[in-house]
Amino acid sequence: MEKKQDKEPSFEETLKQLETIVAQLENGDLPLDEALNEFEKGIKLAKAGQKQLQQAEQRIQILLSENSDTELSEFLIDDNE
Repeated sequence: MEKKQDKEPSFEETLKQLETIVAQLENGDLPLDEALNEFEKGIKLAKAGQKQLQQAEQRIQILLSENSDTELSEFLIDDNE
């Protein structure tokens, strides 16, 4: 019996799948039904990617609010490394 994948693909994997679908659709060689199926998959992937970006933004905002009293300093690169 085939198991359904519980783990969501990473943002990078989602983006790669979406790029593949876009390339297939732009090529124009797919039959209409298959093109519509791929378009539907693309919409789902785009929504999943958007959700992942929103979650990342929320995490960043939480981290920044937890350290709001910390003063930001300039990042300096050590040339000796």
